[in-house]
Amino acid sequence: MSQLDIVGKSFPQIAAREKATGETKFVTDLVLPRMLCGQVLRSPYPHAKIISIDTAKAAALPGVKAVVTFQDTPKIKFGPRSEDWTIFASDKTRFHGDEVAAVAAVDADIAEEALELIRVEYEELPYIISPLDAMKQGAPLVHEDKPGNIGAEFKVEAGDVDRAMDDSYVVYEDHFYTNQVYQAYMEPMSALADVDLSGRVTIWTGTQIPNMMRMTYAKALGISPDNLRIVVPEYGGAFGGKMENNIHLIAAVLAQKSGRPVKLVNTRHDDFLAGNPRVPMHFDIKIGATQDGILTAKDVKVVGAAGARLVYSQVIVATACYRVDSLYRLKNVRAKGYTVYTNSVPTACFRGFGNSQSTFVLESALDELAIQLKIDPAELRIKNGMGSNETSVHGWKIGSSGLRECVTKASKAANWSQKKNNKTPFKGIGLACCNHVSGNRPFAREFDGGSGIVRVGKDGRITVFHGESDMGQGQNTTFAQIVAERLGVTMDMVNVAQVDTDISPFGLGSFATRGTLMGGNGVLAAAKDAYDQMADIAADMLNTKAADVACRKAMFFSKSSSETKISFQDIASEATIRHHGAPIVGTGFYKPPTELPDPDTKKGNISPAYPFGCQIAEVEVDPDTGQVSVTNFVAAHDVGRAINPMATVGQIQGGIAQGLGWTLMENMAYEDGKMINADFVDYIVPSCFDIPDIKAILVEPIEPNGPYGAKGIGEPALNPTMAAITNAIYDATGVRIKELPVNPQKLLAQIQKLGKHVKE
Repeated sequence: MSQLDIVGKSFPQIAAREKATGETKFVTDLVLPRMLCGQVLRSPYPHAKIISIDTAKAAALPGVKAVVTFQDTPKIKFGPRSEDWTIFASDKTRFHGDEVAAVAAVDADIAEEALELIRVEYEELPYIISPLDAMKQGAPLVHEDKPGNIGAEFKVEAGDVDRAMDDSYVVYEDHFYTNQVYQAYMEPMSALADVDLSGRVTIWTGTQIPNMMRMTYAKALGISPDNLRIVVPEYGGAFGGKMENNIHLIAAVLAQKSGRPVKLVNTRHDDFLAGNPRVPMHFDIKIGATQDGILTAKDVKVVGAAGARLVYSQVIVATACYRVDSLYRLKNVRAKGYTVYTNSVPTACFRGFGNSQSTFVLESALDELAIQLKIDPAELRIKNGMGSNETSVHGWKIGSSGLRECVTKASKAANWSQKKNNKTPFKGIGLACCNHVSGNRPFAREFDGGSGIVRVGKDGRITVFHGESDMGQGQNTTFAQIVAERLGVTMDMVNVAQVDTDISPFGLGSFATRGTLMGGNGVLAAAKDAYDQMADIAADMLNTKAADVACRKAMFFSKSSSETKISFQDIASEATIRHHGAPIVGTGFYKPPTELPDPDTKKGNISPAYPFGCQIAEVEVDPDTGQVSVTNFVAAHDVGRAINPMATVGQIQGGIAQGLGWTLMENMAYEDGKMINADFVDYIVPSCFDIPDIKAILVEPIEPNGPYGAKGIGEPALNPTMAAITNAIYDATGVRIKELPVNPQKLLAQIQKLGKHVKE
């Protein structure tokens, strides 16, 4: 590969200046003429029959322009995976916070007053919060047509698990639980909806999947997709949480009824109550190994709580059943997954998408095997880790893998061997690995890949159009770098357009750590098309062949004779003149070498590339309180070529901070069926004082399917953090953490129970 000028270099985000100075326009900053303020009335009960709703007084309040309930909607059941949603509760509410009614008024005070005037008569019903309890005979049914509250089941099996277990030298078996946590993005969910005179609906919102959302919402609103437009302004984070949510549809229904634009912004409390947090899961795991540490078999049962609607939880539970199997050379695997309805907030995507939960369980179990076998945990991972050009038990074709290099480099940087062998009371070190995908073929099913449009104007200004979504992770900057590199121009010449489903290509969006690889390959193909058009004109002006033309630092020249140079802007101007005013427009797409898994065996290469990583945590445990402090952290991640090293390191640091919060402090708590810590006063997230020094190491095997060799990093940055910390806690105390988050009181009690077994 020729020398790279832009790719592989660190650049600040192209929107950094606007964000730093407060010039960025988020949804809450958008204003349309005659715009109204919307607010939502939510159920105060986890499960209740709706006897009646009286909105007359609210509708009569001066300044109120619309009051809506289920009766004002098309009454169509919908959903991104299973059609168990309605825009408002119809016959009953199914969770504390369920949407019952909404108002649109000229200001927030009047809207709030109107909500208080709506009279709803409820009949409380028995509720269920635990998915294990929900599966028991006689449990209250969240949906009457779902016996046992089972929303979905998933099964996968390969090899002969029972025989392999019988032949194993050691077998570890236990139960684990990963709790429900909230994405805690900086900007709560919000939407601005408008309806034009023809009835066409436009929604401005921060969303990860504008095009897929559009298809789901069109059905819910009873309109065709071409009558719905989604525009994505800059938005403040998502981490999987900002996909489909009723807030957007409620804004649209209010706009339809009032005939005026309606802005609806969640309070932080509302965002907790109805914001689609992480799927909590129960795991039963059984795993075996030979005497020399070769993994023989893995058998798991997963029960995940969907909450009141499935959203994506059934796909997430399926992912928890089998994605982690391709981290190591497992040949015999079996998993059963149950996605269970509960009377709690609907759960959905959160960074890691089920793989983070199963990584915590698997990497904890591997440390237990290492203890029984008296093998160094790092050695156990290296011995079993998937390498380049291998195929996993589920048919995943690993084109490149830096897993072993990640373990080696992280171990060296953390001084692993010395610290493992020289114990200090109540101080420990722990290691965990992970794998992930850079795209997920089964998620959209219809197709996968990416596309782009690159427009070069007469003045040489370049605009990149894509259909993905930058939620703050820097995706637009990455795309700008890829396009600038392929065109041979400087970064200041490239602009990335706002995603608008009326203008942008049809992109699948930001999920499955797919943005850099899929979207990056899409805009790279478009940039190549634009470059080829310009190279033809440059060749004519340089009196050479197009194959002999090159462009670097915005100057075209002949590779065989670089004395004469013509600026990129001059070629762009000449192109526009020759095309009678039409700009250069390059289009392109990327079709990945992926396949839908077999519906029975689940075998199939679901991603064009697979990132890996290894993280090592050091902790100190207070022997008097059980409080855990993370004192040092090393993270080595296989990212393929890092398009923007600074941004990649930032992603790793952010993932670790998020994982630390999940491990040690974050938990959505319920009492009497209601969430009792739906705010940042009682729901604690890490501050700068909780985050240790983090050394990020970029391992860069060139990925054959990635743009300039790149993979993704978003989700792998989080996946191993929990197990790295809890494995370190075991090293410090001898206590195996099997339930998140770590409870200091419980940890202290177990330390005291162990007594002499505590490492001293």
